[in-house]
Amino acid sequence: MKIVFIIIGVLVLIIAIFAVYRLITVKRQTSKLNKERFERVKALYDKLEIGEDLTEQDILPYARNILTRQTAFQLLEEHDKVHLFPKEYYSLIKGAESNLANWLEFPTELDACPDEMEHIKRVTFDFDGENNFVHYEVFKYCIYEPHWASKDGWCLGVVGPYFDDSKPYDFAQATFSRINSKFENVTADEEAKWVHENISMKR
Repeated sequence: MKIVFIIIGVLVLIIAIFAVYRLITVKRQTSKLNKERFERVKALYDKLEIGEDLTEQDILPYARNILTRQTAFQLLEEHDKVHLFPKEYYSLIKGAESNLANWLEFPTELDACPDEMEHIKRVTFDFDGENNFVHYEVFKYCIYEPHWASKDGWCLGVVGPYFDDSKPYDFAQATFSRINSKFENVTADEEAKWVHENISMKR
């Protein structure tokens, strides 16, 4: 009996050590990622901070880049220069696309930006039975080898909830992807429903 308790104690200790190690590792990786994200927009940040005259053409490279689009918009918003943000990237879909890419880049998720991403459709739910609707933008994405998720092919990602009066780049609290939810196995409606019921409604 004593041996059983020793074995259980050792297992608990191993699990605890792994949990602490994982927590520290993720914290370091996230800190590194945040620094990388700032470096991507630092030139724009510096110009805005010193009040340099900018044009829409100066913002276009940041808006085009799926990883800097959302941050660039937020920087312009903070400096009352949203009018410089290129109109072709000012939409819920373009904002949701950037939101999902940034979410997937976290070390606890895909740990990388997808190589390809396509918007599939908007899925809408009446969340309280009184014609109050929420919307989710559903995307499919894939990543190339040698990334570990390349074998999964096209996967689904969901961004939302959005409301009828939501604006592009509004915060989407239920951005999520079950990374192994393969496009050929799960429909956009099914995945949006899962996110709505298991992520959005539980926050």
